[in-house]
Amino acid sequence: MTRTLRWLAGLLAALTTATAGLAAPAQAATVSVPLRTLIADLPVASENRTGYSRDLFPHWTDADGDGCNTRYEVLIAEAVTRPSVGSGCYLTGGRWYSYYDAAYWTNPSDLDIDHMVALAEAWDSGARNWTTSRRQSYANDLGDVRSLVAVTDNVNQAKGDQDPATWMPTYERCRYIAEWAAVKTRWRLTVDNAEKSALTSYASSCSNITITVTHAY
Repeated sequence: MTRTLRWLAGLLAALTTATAGLAAPAQAATVSVPLRTLIADLPVASENRTGYSRDLFPHWTDADGDGCNTRYEVLIAEAVTRPSVGSGCYLTGGRWYSYYDAAYWTNPSDLDIDHMVALAEAWDSGARNWTTSRRQSYANDLGDVRSLVAVTDNVNQAKGDQDPATWMPTYERCRYIAEWAAVKTRWRLTVDNAEKSALTSYASSCSNITITVTHAY
């Protein structure tokens, strides 16, 4: 073997060794299963509220710098009549539907943006072990339309941080449990025994539709 060929062989071996430990870029895993399977697959664990503070979930950020924070991005996206967007993301002329109580609204101040799985519930279910950056991503999740939903403000306040074992909307309960299970799956959160029992019970009378969820990274 000539000096040049030996040098090339050595270089190739060095490159192979150097790159062998590099992981391939993470790919967002997607699951697509029937509703009842999605619920059955939710891992069960006891909840722990110790150390919780809403401030540990920085929320309503303006990720794209367009002047509209997450709250307003959801209002714009969910409007049944698209509003005009003015200076400071001031919205006028829009109309919204709150599926929890089958109510329509034209004033954005009548709506809250509900974290489908409340921040405190997320903390109890695993988010206490996350970094602040991941909790911020959760609190402002625009990557899945089920994570955040515009609903009547007093209905959202009545829900608070409760899970389906203690609170359900008046309308579209099958949609609600599907979205709840999807968000828990997306963020790899656990459920407690009462919560899983409630989800399973409600799902038994719902169409066993296929639910597709992409895990968050």
